[in-house]
Amino acid sequence: MRATLFQLASLLLTYPDDDLLRAGPELREAAAGLEPSGVREKVSTFLDWFLAVSPMTAQRHYVETFDLRRRSGLYLTYYLHGDTRKRGMALLMLKQRYRAHGLRLADGELPDLLPIVLEFAAVAGPGDGEAPLRQHRQGLELLRAALEESGSPYRQLVEAIVDVLPQLGDRDREAIEALAVDGPPELETVGLGPDLIEVSR
Repeated sequence: MRATLFQLASLLLTYPDDDLLRAGPELREAAAGLEPSGVREKVSTFLDWFLAVSPMTAQRHYVETFDLRRRSGLYLTYYLHGDTRKRGMALLMLKQRYRAHGLRLADGELPDLLPIVLEFAAVAGPGDGEAPLRQHRQGLELLRAALEESGSPYRQLVEAIVDVLPQLGDRDREAIEALAVDGPPELETVGLGPDLIEVSR
C-alpha cells in the first residue's frame, strides 16, 4: 500500500503539465484506495485543491513553491549537505543504488529529486527502495515545515509521506531543529573532484 502512495506522490510532485491535470479521475481513484485513512484524507485534500484551480494557477504555484524558494526545494541532499562535497558523494551513492536496481536517470536529472526518490521507493520496495527516504528524513521534515509555513497545499502530500515512515527519535528531532536554525552547509569545493562537481549540479 505504501508503494501506491509513493507512486502517486511522485506524480503529483512533478510539474503539473496538461497530461497530469487531465488525469483527475485516475488520480482520485488511486487516492481512494490509500490506507490508513489519515493518509488518504491528506492526499484527497490536496487533490481537492489541485483539480479545482486553473492550470495556470497550479503551474505558477508549483514554480513559486519548488523552483523559486530554496527552503522548499525538492532536492533532498541539499537540506543536509548544502553545496558541499558531501552532497556530491551523497548524490553519487544514490545513483549507484539506483543502477543496482536497474533504474536509469534521464540526462540532467539529479537522483535526490523527491519524485525520483519516491518512484524508486515504489518500485524497489520497503527495504532498499525506501532506504533513501529514511536516510533523508531530515530533508523531508524541513521541506514539510517550509510548506506548512508558506501554507502550500503540497504540505498535505509531504505529510502523507512522512506519516508512513518510521517515527522520529529524540536525536533526529534535535538534528532537524539544528538544521532549521543553521541552514545547510555553505559551498565548499576544495578537494571536490570533477566527477563529484558534475553530479552535484
